[in-house]
Amino acid sequence: MNLKVSLVVRILLGLFVLIFGLNKFFQFLPPFEAPEDAQNYFAALMNSKTLTLVAVVEIAAGLALIFNKWGALMTVILMSVSVNAVLFHATLDPANVAPAIGLLVLNIIVLIGYKDSYSAMLKG
Repeated sequence: MNLKVSLVVRILLGLFVLIFGLNKFFQFLPPFEAPEDAQNYFAALMNSKTLTLVAVVEIAAGLALIFNKWGALMTVILMSVSVNAVLFHATLDPANVAPAIGLLVLNIIVLIGYKDSYSAMLKG
């Protein structure tokens, strides 16, 4: 993959997750409107402190990607957040699934950019 494209996508993904991770602590983005089931599920995640853990992972991954330190590792860890975001929105809040799909696509592109870093891990 072109190094410049890889750099831009990596930084975009880093900014994306950093902003949404920080928003979980500081609520500077407007809240999204969602169906009642989605709001109840989201409230349960907040009450159980699961979203705090997700926010920490997003902030750490965002900083790692922006500064290109441990990016390959954080991209793999971030994949679980990306897949869960798509599943959450696809099943409970389909009207807002587009940003989650964007997150997943960016994550996959960055994973492909780091493919050489995973060769030892993927050996049998």
